[in-house]
Amino acid sequence: MNPATAVIAEIVRAITPFDALERQHIAETLAWLESTDDVFRRVKPDTPPRHLVSYVVLVDPEGHAVFLGRHLLADLWLPTGGHIAPGEHPLDAAGREAAEELGIPAEFTVTGTEPLFLTMTTTVGTHSGHQDVSLWYLIRGDRSREYALDPREFSEGRWWDIDTFAIPDPDPHFPRFLAKLESALHASPTQRRAGDVP
Repeated sequence: MNPATAVIAEIVRAITPFDALERQHIAETLAWLESTDDVFRRVKPDTPPRHLVSYVVLVDPEGHAVFLGRHLLADLWLPTGGHIAPGEHPLDAAGREAAEELGIPAEFTVTGTEPLFLTMTTTVGTHSGHQDVSLWYLIRGDRSREYALDPREFSEGRWWDIDTFAIPDPDPHFPRFLAKLESALHASPTQRRAGDVP
């Protein structure tokens, strides 16, 4: 296992699974990382056919909301994010994607700098059929603010209440993510901004 793959494996091992499916996805991801170092997308859209993604979920913990965009290729409501470049640290990828797709610096102060969630998903849409192994990072947002999504990737964006679970056409794992996010927000003191009074 090369150093870049070993870093990914360490990040994956640190994720506490929320349910049986996430436990399975973590185990499958670790087995995959043990079997190959070819884990970063090298050629669009699907070489290798399984590769790593950093999702970047914009969350307003106080406003109890998440911001999603209508993705042009997938035709789903998705968080921002994208493929991790060869050798890139997933956290760096998350920060880069926040800058590229939302035009903001990533503020990892909701639950910290580690991914909250891991999923394995076969893609849909124009370039469907390959598998994304996605690390879900949280960044802080403000639901009273407008965010301009990259028009090359998204047709529109909007805030959704965390506790409604009624988002049409989301990532297939999104309801599970919302359940884990809800649990994390109730448990984590790091959701407060630095300097807030406890």
